Amino acid sequence: MSADQLLIIEDERLLRDELQRHFQNAGWDVAAVEDLAQARERLSEKGLDPLLVLSDLSLPDGSGLDLLEERRAMDDPAEWIFLTGYGTVPDSVRAMNLGALDFLQKPVSLERLELVIAGAARSARAQRSLREHGDRAHQRYSVDAFLGSSPAALQTRSLLRRLASVDMSSLLIEGETGTGKGLAARILHYSGLRSTGPLVEVNCAALPSELLESELFGHEPGAFTGARGKHRGLFEQARAGTLFLDEIGEMPIGLQAKLLKAVEDRRIRRVGAEKETEVDVQVVTASNRDLEAMVAEGHFREDLFHRLSVLRMELPTLRSRREDIPELVWAAIDEFNARGATEVKVVPDTVWERLRAYRWPGNVRELRNVIERSVLLSTSSVLSERWLNLSGSSGDEAVGDPSAIVLPLDGRMSLDQMEERIISEALQREDGNVSAAARLLGVTRQTLRYRIEKHELTPED
Repeated sequence: MSADQLLIIEDERLLRDELQRHFQNAGWDVAAVEDLAQARERLSEKGLDPLLVLSDLSLPDGSGLDLLEERRAMDDPAEWIFLTGYGTVPDSVRAMNLGALDFLQKPVSLERLELVIAGAARSARAQRSLREHGDRAHQRYSVDAFLGSSPAALQTRSLLRRLASVDMSSLLIEGETGTGKGLAARILHYSGLRSTGPLVEVNCAALPSELLESELFGHEPGAFTGARGKHRGLFEQARAGTLFLDEIGEMPIGLQAKLLKAVEDRRIRRVGAEKETEVDVQVVTASNRDLEAMVAEGHFREDLFHRLSVLRMELPTLRSRREDIPELVWAAIDEFNARGATEVKVVPDTVWERLRAYRWPGNVRELRNVIERSVLLSTSSVLSERWLNLSGSSGDEAVGDPSAIVLPLDGRMSLDQMEERIISEALQREDGNVSAAARLLGVTRQTLRYRIEKHELTPED
């Protein structure tokens, strides 16, 4: 593997030679020039493609900021770090607005510079990986990637096509687990106006709340224990592209105000920073929870909900478009045949009956998982019913399932009574442990506590 390229632009010969020697010894492929003219020649005529650029601010033939602005207009993703002996506040602001990673005062120690370069290299490699992934994803995530010929699927594709044609600041995608919210977000990015920019995805439920702020907005050195270098957050990594926040309902309410400001003002402040940084990002959020109910319960900010849901789409369940099951099944069979070197070509009528009759609580994701298992475990060209492992084929999966709760739908119980029954049953099964019952029901402990008080229950009930 060839070494990463580092371009050094420095007019002081002794410093330039020292930096070139040091970073070559550290494993970099270093190109060192003394002015902007030489830098432009190396970048254009000689095809230099640096991962990082380390540049003096004031050069004999102009400002390094002018070259950075030129390269940004050419969609050059390289990370830039500036060195200066007398930088001004306007210079610093302009550098940050152009996406420079850091702005260091001379003299700077090699130890300090190594730390900054290491952090910049991680960020630049991530950006380059995202761009390479994006080139492949353009073909994969067209609007037609949302499969189906049902009215619900056709309507969803039509809406995706319309949304992809506008430069929206924010969008909320709603739908049950497994309906394809992540797929919709990728379609909107790779088929949209920001397809040349990066798509950065984060599951808000997968990160501890104490790390989420730093991951989203970045941090300065020393902002907290362990913050040794500057970290560019996901908002900045998604510059000129899309930031997809999945499970937005799991974001701590204390962090929601900062997200609202970022979406409204298109400016963020790194943890520990004194100045704000402009970010040009399209924010797509998704949730399988009822955010309006969370607003009413005080678990989600109303102003943030209204800001995120200016544009809003809800994905249909698989139950509402059963006629799409054959198309989805064959697409999955083709994919998993290729992945597992299997040759499943026949789906028996009994399998189709089971697939059409099942309720699919996990929607398309569950269907794909079932087909993947059945294809990869097959020993012939026939998709065996043996590996479906569906809990029932009549839609009455609850019958005989010890984890199920049966509720009458003949008017004997109101919706509130049903909710009280479900909560009581969950508490009983978990011996009054509220945290365990919350996990069982797929809600936060705070939400369950609110509903326990609403129904005047106690864990012992």
